[in-house]
Amino acid sequence: MTAACTTPEPEIVAGFQPQAAEALLDDTIHAVAYSGFRSGQHPDRGEGAVFPSREEILEDLNLLQQAGLTLIRLYDSQQNSRDVLEVIREQGLPHKVMLGVWLNAEKSNHETCAWLTEPIPKEKLEANRLGNQVELQRGIALANEFDEIVVAMNVGNETLVDWNDHGVPVESQKAYMDQARPAIDQPVTTAENYEAWIAHASTIAESVDFAGVHTYPAWENKTVVQAIDYSIDNLRRVQEAMPEVPIAIVEAGWASQASEFGPRASEAKQVRHHDELMAWARANNVTTFWFEAFDEDWKGNPDNPLGAEKHWGLWRVDRTPKAVVSADRLPLAPGR
Repeated sequence: MTAACTTPEPEIVAGFQPQAAEALLDDTIHAVAYSGFRSGQHPDRGEGAVFPSREEILEDLNLLQQAGLTLIRLYDSQQNSRDVLEVIREQGLPHKVMLGVWLNAEKSNHETCAWLTEPIPKEKLEANRLGNQVELQRGIALANEFDEIVVAMNVGNETLVDWNDHGVPVESQKAYMDQARPAIDQPVTTAENYEAWIAHASTIAESVDFAGVHTYPAWENKTVVQAIDYSIDNLRRVQEAMPEVPIAIVEAGWASQASEFGPRASEAKQVRHHDELMAWARANNVTTFWFEAFDEDWKGNPDNPLGAEKHWGLWRVDRTPKAVVSADRLPLAPGR
C-alpha cells in the first residue's frame, strides 16, 4: 500500500449520504484538472493564444499516468482541448476526459466582481452570446467525435456566481445544458461554486445529470485543519438542495504557496488536504478532480509571482514534482 493510502479516513460529517458506486464518473475517485500551459504559454487573452505542443501534452499525460491519474478535466472545446484528445487517441493512452464548454459573459457583473471595473458593453455581451453558441456546438462535436474518450461534459465554469467576470443568466445557463444533453451520450453538468448550486438548485437540477461542485476552503479563510470538515459541509448542503442529483467535486485544492494565504499555504498542508479529501471521497464514492495538475504562471497578477492562482499544481510549472507526487507516494490513485 502506498503512502497516499495510509492516511486515516476522516469521520463523515453528519448528514452527508454516501453515494452508490454508480455515481462515479468512469468508475474513478481520483481525477485531476489539466490545462498544460507552461511558462510563456497562455490561452487567448485578446492577442492570440500560445498552446502547448503535442510533445509537451504527451509528456504531461505520461506524468499523470505514472501518478495513477487518468481521468482529466479540460476547460473548453477549442484547439488545445482537441490536441489533448487527439494525442490520447493517437498514442492509445488510457486517459478519459471530462470535456469543458467555456462560456463568456452574457451579463456584466461589474458591480460585484472586484476585477471588473467597468460595465461590459452590450455589443460585447451580444457577441459573447453568439460565440457561446459556437463553443457549445464545438463541444458537442468533440464529445461525439471522441466518444470513447469523453466521459462527461461540463457546460460553463463558475458562470452563476456574482463575483466572476463571465457571468451568464441562470436561464441561459439552463438552456445551454438542455441543448447539450440530448445531443450527446455522455452525462452533462456545469462547474460551479457550492453556493451557486444551492442558490439555483430549483432552476437547474433537472437540467444536469450530476452536480459538478467547486469547494475551496483556503479562499474562505479556513485553516488546513478546518478544511476537510468545511468541504464536506459544502457538499452536504448541495446534496440537501438537490437530493436526487449525484455529486462530483470538479475542483478542490490547496495552494503550495500564496501571498494571499500566508502560512496557511505550504506543500505539507497541500499534502494534508489532498490526502484527507481523497480518503473521504473514496469512502463516499465521490469523483474528485484535484485542482490542478501543474502550476500555471500565466494566471493572476503578472507582477506577483507568489500569487495563489499560480501555485495549485501537483507539479511545478517546470514539471518538477511537489511533495504530493514525490516518488514514494505514487501512484496516487491505486484501484480507483
